[in-house]
Amino acid sequence: MDGADVARCALRAVVGGTMIAHGVRHARTLDGTAGWFESVGFRRPRVQAVASAVVEVGAGVALVAGVATPLAASAVVGAMGVAAGSVHSANGFFVVNEGYEFVLNLGVASVALAALGPGRLSVDRVLGVDAPLDGPRRAALAAGLGVGAAAAQLALFWRRPESA
Repeated sequence: MDGADVARCALRAVVGGTMIAHGVRHARTLDGTAGWFESVGFRRPRVQAVASAVVEVGAGVALVAGVATPLAASAVVGAMGVAAGSVHSANGFFVVNEGYEFVLNLGVASVALAALGPGRLSVDRVLGVDAPLDGPRRAALAAGLGVGAAAAQLALFWRRPESA
């Protein structure tokens, strides 16, 4: 194990752990989360609340463990893309103003994780599935699937609220 493996593991733990915490919070407050989704323009807000909890916890656990890393990273990119597109991008960069600073960092860190690969301390490595694609292709997969999924979810379920 070298410094790059330690860095990959640390990045997986921080991004994955953040997503787990966020998803668990959504799951523990489903009614409030659904109300919030409705207030920002989502149709079927209860479905959105459940989906966000499941996707965030699932992607987080997969990243922490290093399982299907490019796909887990794409789920984070998708969740952050939905958050940016529906709420944060209109508020500028800084998170203190509900801007996109935080979601951008999580999304880009996830694409970087996909590009770097999960490293030696991962389930992907143990299973021997950590190298079927090179770094740029893993990054493109994570970014492309994530952005595409976010665009589809926004197109199908979100409309800017009238008061915005």
